Amino acid sequence: MNKILVGFILITTFYFKGNAQEIKWITWEQAAEASKQEQRKYVVDVYTQWCSWCKKMDANTFRDPEIVNYINAHYYAIKFDAEQKEDIILKGKVYKFTKAGKNGYHQLAAEITRGQLSYPTLVFLNENLELIQSIPGYRDKESLEMIMKYFAEDFHTSIPWKKYSQNYNMLTKGKSN
Repeated sequence: MNKILVGFILITTFYFKGNAQEIKWITWEQAAEASKQEQRKYVVDVYTQWCSWCKKMDANTFRDPEIVNYINAHYYAIKFDAEQKEDIILKGKVYKFTKAGKNGYHQLAAEITRGQLSYPTLVFLNENLELIQSIPGYRDKESLEMIMKYFAEDFHTSIPWKKYSQNYNMLTKGKSN
């Protein structure tokens, strides 16, 4: 009986762990193609391989089911290594890796963060891939949830951040996830 119970627990654990919902990260090229089918805003996770806060955000914030569901429903999510070497062509412009110091940076990362290369940085772009806002630093679930809704639901077009953050619960109550 104990062997059956242990087996059931193991199978259940692997099943649910293997089927855990994740953010549907896509490349810049895939985002451009997807936008031809459905217009959405973009959230870009600008990270580096060596960034411990980036890894913490991946392990915690980006694994939260509410965050995953909201991002997948409202954004095209792009995971972008700010030190990647491959060229990116975006809106007819070629962005390249620039060697600087020990590592370097990608020109597109510098452009969408307005030259403030800090990791992690979340960048929000509108449906036309135009910069709305870049936000540096680690974000926990509560902080990211508030920020995501601010841009996805267009509060940023009519309400200053300070007023929005003070009235967040009232403004978003009853809104769909």
